[in-house]
Amino acid sequence: MTEPARRCPVGLTIAVAISLSILIGLGVWQLQRLAWKEHLLERVAALQAAPAQSAAVALERMAAGADLDFARVSIECPGLASAPYVQLYSVRDGTPGQRLISACEIAEGPYRSILVDRGFVADSVSARPKTDAADRTPITLVGVLRVPEKGNFVSPPNDVAGNSWYVRDVAAMAKALKADKPAPLVLMAETPSNPDWKALDPAPLPAQITNRHLEYALTWFGLAAALVGVYVAMLWRRRKT
Repeated sequence: MTEPARRCPVGLTIAVAISLSILIGLGVWQLQRLAWKEHLLERVAALQAAPAQSAAVALERMAAGADLDFARVSIECPGLASAPYVQLYSVRDGTPGQRLISACEIAEGPYRSILVDRGFVADSVSARPKTDAADRTPITLVGVLRVPEKGNFVSPPNDVAGNSWYVRDVAAMAKALKADKPAPLVLMAETPSNPDWKALDPAPLPAQITNRHLEYALTWFGLAAALVGVYVAMLWRRRKT
């Protein structure tokens, strides 16, 4: 056996160590995400089963620091069925379409309005609800408060002039709808804002929130174990040479 064959391959060992630390780090991160997702699912299940609370009371609590993401609330919105709206691009069950978002006035509390996601309309439906600023017929809604998701590098820019939106930008949407002092949340309607127009489908949450973080963690740890196995086998072969 020659001396070079005995010597540990330093460069390869460093590369394996770096790769191993990355794979294990990704596995640990997925386990952390698993704990977060399980807590989220428990919270969503509890809030979905809870009776709806007053939106005014809930928003007062939020202004004091309470976390109201996924909280169910009820609210009365004057003229919501014929209110102006912005259109947010969305895909539901593989079908592209638009979500109609209007502003609901709030009579009291720290905010004067809240954006309401009234529901989903498939692109195959060309009709839209009529708008009428004079209509003040109250609509009582039950819905879920959501912290609006932020866009990422693949999100197209919002086209305010063309009323084509891709990210829920509360401030910009409220400005387009001339809504005063909007709450920093969006109310995802569970009940219809246009009961006689079935094409507008309230869809506040997906039927199931996926949780595959344990699967992902096992994949990363499995790759780490395979890397160690290959490295050990390579060292054994060098020693036998």
